[in-house]
Amino acid sequence: MIFTEPRDPRLITIRRGGTLSDRDHRLLATWAATCAEHVFPFFEAALPGDDRLRHAIAQNHAWTRGEITMRQALKAAAARSAARDVSGAAKFAAYATAQAVAVAHVPAHELGAAAYAIRAVQAAAGEEAGRRECRWQRGQLPDEIRDLVLDDQRLRNHACWFVFDC
Repeated sequence: MIFTEPRDPRLITIRRGGTLSDRDHRLLATWAATCAEHVFPFFEAALPGDDRLRHAIAQNHAWTRGEITMRQALKAAAARSAARDVSGAAKFAAYATAQAVAVAHVPAHELGAAAYAIRAVQAAAGEEAGRRECRWQRGQLPDEIRDLVLDDQRLRNHACWFVFDC
């Protein structure tokens, strides 16, 4: 859904032939988690007491701190299965979380986490609320990755339902 060809080498880690540093990879994962966490209330309203999304993001944070391996973090992307149990904004929140956790494996998933979070807000409160969410997300970007993410949004906006037109 969110990937376009050719893949941007700025979103591929140095060890895999790209130019993305480990530090910036972790910053992307942290920002993606922030985007996903912001829409947790939609999921939790639909399934109170279901902690799959919170567990997945906890794994994301553990990976960014170097406490677990990428493969261990990636197992938490199974949070995507939570989307099967809900609809609307809650479903998009589950997808945002799965994408955020998948950043440990493929940095370019950062855009999916943000886009699905915006879709969650749009489903709950409309297009203008989605634009506010987009602006809020941009306000959370660390300076070190801001230009990279904004450029990525510009380049892949068409693959993400144009949610980054904010």
